[in-house]
Amino acid sequence: MPHIDLPQGLPGISSGFAFRPETAKPMRELAHVLLHEPNSLASGERELIATYVSSQNDCFFCQTSHGAAAACHLGDAAIVKQVKTDFTQAPISEKLKSLLAIAGKVQQGGNNVTEADVAAARAEGATDLEIHDTVLIAAAFCMYNRYVDGLATWQPRDEAMYEPMGKHLAAHGYRTPSVSAPKPAEQEAVLA
Repeated sequence: MPHIDLPQGLPGISSGFAFRPETAKPMRELAHVLLHEPNSLASGERELIATYVSSQNDCFFCQTSHGAAAACHLGDAAIVKQVKTDFTQAPISEKLKSLLAIAGKVQQGGNNVTEADVAAARAEGATDLEIHDTVLIAAAFCMYNRYVDGLATWQPRDEAMYEPMGKHLAAHGYRTPSVSAPKPAEQEAVLA
């Protein structure tokens, strides 16, 4: 049960966005720029960073929805699961592994990132922009995760429900909602 009177039938961050559209707009725009717009890191790689940080923060909604988007981009849900379990053993590039290590340290606290971490990422070919965006994705997802969980939003546990959301995010990005409010009859079924 959400801590405040959020719109019913909208999962996770969607309910917070519907509750306060004026804060939703810049939050959506930030996610769109970081995860969807052209970048030297593929969208699937950036979604993996968001998924990993969300899993470390134990935010079910964000790790599942962004994991579904990453799986759409990568064509492989097994990679997403492996990154959440132990990214060092995942079939991803060494560069991405070094960036995930940085993201994990940001998740714990920004001061945990060291010059050695940055040097290791550079040694694997990471650019300053990729390091910057990794840090910002990790920091932003700590905020998004805490927003979702701090309001105790409704987070359905059926992972199949997140697949259409992931497809929408992968195809269209973050400027438009990936879910819409259910009609009254649908809402009763969802909440039952």
